Amino acid sequence: MENKIINILLADDDESDRFIFIEAFTELKIKSNVETVKNGVELMSWLEDEKQQLPHLLFLDLNMPKKNGIQCLKEIRSSQKLKDLSVVIYSTSNSAKDIEESFINGANIYIHKPADYTVLKNVLEKAVTTAYQYRGDGMNRENFILKI
Repeated sequence: MENKIINILLADDDESDRFIFIEAFTELKIKSNVETVKNGVELMSWLEDEKQQLPHLLFLDLNMPKKNGIQCLKEIRSSQKLKDLSVVIYSTSNSAKDIEESFINGANIYIHKPADYTVLKNVLEKAVTTAYQYRGDGMNRENFILKI
């Protein structure tokens, strides 16, 4: 992945969270192209659009209007086209129920959105560099929650 551009898609309804996310990636030493959508309906339309290149990594907020993150995750995992997409849950929720539901429905990593900008950059960098390890059989509860 050293010289490869990583295509990243963020689905988050909070405009300031989208802005900070993009800003953090511009400061990382990861070559990336970051796109954003603002709700689950827009996300699923984007992913199903044949003109769009699928992202290498999807950061998915749980609490979005129209279609929440768990609904989107279930659709992604049941789609032949999308089932292998690496999905990082990126949420303000730290509830055991949300974490468990995300794990059971096939998310690769769970990140509780950090309030500190430096921590955010560190966790995003770690998510990009480790997401591919946590696919399929490599997933377990010990490595599911990404912490810095």
